[in-house]
Amino acid sequence: MKRFFLQNLGWKLLSLAIATALWFGVAREPEIATSVNVPIEFKNMPDDLDISSDMPERVRLEIRGPSGRLSRENIAQAAVLLDLKSIPGPGERTFTFSDRTVKLPIGISFYKAVPSQITIRFEHLIFKDVPVRARYETGPPDGYAIVKSSFEPATVRIVGPESHIRPIEFVSTDPVDLSNVLGQSEIRVHLNVGDPQVRLNPVVPVHFTVKLEKRDMN
Repeated sequence: MKRFFLQNLGWKLLSLAIATALWFGVAREPEIATSVNVPIEFKNMPDDLDISSDMPERVRLEIRGPSGRLSRENIAQAAVLLDLKSIPGPGERTFTFSDRTVKLPIGISFYKAVPSQITIRFEHLIFKDVPVRARYETGPPDGYAIVKSSFEPATVRIVGPESHIRPIEFVSTDPVDLSNVLGQSEIRVHLNVGDPQVRLNPVVPVHFTVKLEKRDMN
């Protein structure tokens, strides 16, 4: 046993000295308080539910700890983590922010959050296929008219909370400019679902084919 303790004694003493110095360095650091805006993260989101209420993207946390541990780099990964495993179904649920819902680096303690609670409304997640419609920024050149138009694909699938999906009958394109189109043209268009709670699923490229002909002025 004595031989074990004496083996590499120099390195062991050096390690002990470094550890002691570090401990005294941390112990002498003043404890300070600060605030930081952190994101809200979720885990165990039920597959058949979606969030339908507006909610803040970030929460302000007031935290405390040794000054050396409150560097920007050290607290960059701090976040509020909400576990949705226990959500039984559609409805409202209020979450209270506490040290159990906050992710902080070792050595930093949670004091309070602003806001201290958040209420989230959950709804059934539904899918719906809707047609695509063109929205025009500028019409055809003088003397021309649209005689034929089509989309590929003609319909897209949207997904989101039930109350947001049900009223949607179609999805519009961003404004299309026809002022320089003569004859037939194919245009890559972008879609606007018009509701921040609704999204395309999947996101696919959409092409708009339009044919213009000169109008008979007789």
